Amino acid sequence: MAKRSGLGKGLDALIPGGATSTSSAGGGGVTQIPVDLIQRNPRQPREKFDIEELENLSASILEHGVIQPLIVSPGKNGIYILIAGERRLQASRKAGLKTVPVVIRHATDQQLLELALIENVQRADLNAIEEAEAYQHLAKEFKMSHEVIAQRVGKSRVAVTNTMRLLDASAAVKQALVDGRITEGHARAMLALSSAKAQEVLLNQVVNLDLSVRQTEALARKYSGQKPASKKKTASSADVNDVERRLRSSLGTKVALKHGKKGGTVTIYYYSDEELDTLLEKLT
Repeated sequence: MAKRSGLGKGLDALIPGGATSTSSAGGGGVTQIPVDLIQRNPRQPREKFDIEELENLSASILEHGVIQPLIVSPGKNGIYILIAGERRLQASRKAGLKTVPVVIRHATDQQLLELALIENVQRADLNAIEEAEAYQHLAKEFKMSHEVIAQRVGKSRVAVTNTMRLLDASAAVKQALVDGRITEGHARAMLALSSAKAQEVLLNQVVNLDLSVRQTEALARKYSGQKPASKKKTASSADVNDVERRLRSSLGTKVALKHGKKGGTVTIYYYSDEELDTLLEKLT
């Protein structure tokens, strides 16, 4: 069987099991537990589930059973908290199963969030706002830096920071992103506008005119009062773009290069104190 590309430390590394056991108090074996005793992970970042996908999974479970066990943690009064397997649990209920196979692990509140986040990120199940909110919980409630969060979920620190920045967008922009009417690139471009009203005006134009991310960025610069990029010296623009691309790849952030006859300037953008610290480490 081909290995899944690793993301973060994975479930087993975060909550290593003990010796194999088939008892309900065990720490690694598979046992059957009534579905009515399994409670949804209160830290589950995912809110929306595809109905058709659940129906297909339910039909598969009816025919083949639950092939991959769920992972749960013991709770209070005989209740178990779901760690991983939200879709399998919902589909099992739709299929009318009374019990499901589970692996029992003990997990803290922080691990409940980390594990649910990792599982969803591995499957690309979260929309950008759900992912950003989960990162924010890890940062605020558990005092985790962007760098540590990135290590946990197997992404770059810049990717985590940029995703979290989406929470600064207006409510309308965030909803449009959740609904799939705009992309993350569109939403990040709108963050150049400081007021929610201005973002919503730009959002309406983007949706009504089906604007690209580049067009959205240009309008955002216009509305924010930034001067448009000079169109002079187009002959060297390809070289300038190549240098910018190489700098972006090396530094992991937005870079703007202005090249003249006798020199020029390089502008390096950062969006948090942590990004600045990382840039300083790379540059010094």
